[in-house]
Amino acid sequence: MNKDIFEGKWEQMRGEAQKTWGKLTNEDLEIVKGDAKILVGKLQEKYGMTKEAAEKAIEDLKGKIKK
Repeated sequence: MNKDIFEGKWEQMRGEAQKTWGKLTNEDLEIVKGDAKILVGKLQEKYGMTKEAAEKAIEDLKGKIKK
């Protein structure tokens, strides 16, 4: 997973991420700025997810946005 997955879609993803993962603050999402590795870390920190679970959750969110 790399930063490019969010290229051009971060603002849209950011809104969906806030709806999906309410524990993520505006400050958290400002730090992420579209960097998938940082988002994985934030999901692990806030929700206790494994790296794999966080990566899957991000992929699922990306799939929702593409529709």
